[in-house]
Order: sequence, then structure tokens, then C-alpha cells
Amino acid sequence: MDEEASFEDVNTELTQLSAVANAFEELSAVMKSKGFNYDLRLEPFCDACSLVSVLFGSLGIAFKFAELEYVSKVNDLAEASGIHATLNNILDFDVRNDSVKTQGSLSRNLRRVRLGLDLIRALFQNFLSLDDCSLKEAASAAYAKTCAPYHTWAIRTAVSAGMCALPTREQLLLRLNETEESAEKQMRRYINASLPIIEYIDKLYTSRNISLDW
Repeated sequence: MDEEASFEDVNTELTQLSAVANAFEELSAVMKSKGFNYDLRLEPFCDACSLVSVLFGSLGIAFKFAELEYVSKVNDLAEASGIHATLNNILDFDVRNDSVKTQGSLSRNLRRVRLGLDLIRALFQNFLSLDDCSLKEAASAAYAKTCAPYHTWAIRTAVSAGMCALPTREQLLLRLNETEESAEKQMRRYINASLPIIEYIDKLYTSRNISLDW
């Protein structure tokens, strides 16, 4: 009980950004030690992904629809973790039932969560690329590269219109309770730690001859 209390005390001292970076570094460390053939468990994956939803929320109304979709998909996967222990189990189940790309299937939900993780990764990368890069520029380029190719015209239009409502760099840092220096450190940690996870998810599909163009 004392250990649990101590663990909670440590977590309360973390910023939202450092908590996300920690969670994905833990997943990434497992992947690196076990290799890409490791059967990643669904529950800790969902636990880490759920922390990312706070980052979507900090971006304001422009990414509200992305936040709602992302949270919904993560919740669906988390609920399924009692039945499907690993990410591989999800793909195996949907492949057997020919439902990988079916609306609402867990494999489709996993694909959408993966896009969300990559969107945040790309946004952070753009945000750090230039000191004077506005959040609007960083977010617009990240969305165009990661999610826009798979969204309908209506969604792309709504996102584009909402970009004007994004906070400034300073406002984002304030919402995240970070300085420029601390944000850079935590963002780079997430960028480096999330990439192996994203690549692992992609391989789950490609190893089963499932394309990634959807």
C-alpha cells in the first residue's frame, strides 16, 4: 500500500508532457529489449495512449474532433483488453473474421490510434524544428502529412478552419506547464520513444499483407 501511495506521489509531480514521455519510453524499452517479434500487451499500450489525449485537449477546438475520435478509439481498445490480451490478438481476430477495415473494428480503431500518435509526434517535430515556427504552422504541416490523407473532405475542411483557433507557442507551453527548454526535452523524448511503437503497429498490418493506405 505504501509503495502504491509513493508511486502516486511521484506521478503527481510529473507534467502532462513528461508523463506521456515516461509511458512511451517504458513501452519503447520493452520493444527494444524484446524485438519487433514481441507480443505487445494491449492494456499497458492503452494506458500510455490514454495520456496522449490530454495533449490533444491542450490544442483547443482545432483538434477537438481528433481528440474525441482518439479518446473513443483508445477507450474501445482498453475495454477489449479483457478479451484480447495483445495487439497481435486484435489483428488475428479481425483477420479471421474479415473485419480488419470494417467501421468500428478493433483493428481499424488501432490504426486510427496509431495515426493520432504519429500526428502528435510530427507536430512536436515541427514545433522544435524552428524557434519561430508557430503552432499553426507546426500543426498544419503535421496534420497534412499524417492524418489528412485518410480523412474526408468535410473533416479536412473543419480542421483547416479550426487551425486559426490554435493557441500560440507561449500559450501552449503555459497550458502544458512547461518552459521552452523543458518542453523541448520532453517532446524529444516522446518523438524518440513513440517511433518504435508506431513502426511496430505498422508491421502488425504489413506482416499480414494488409496495406496502410486507409
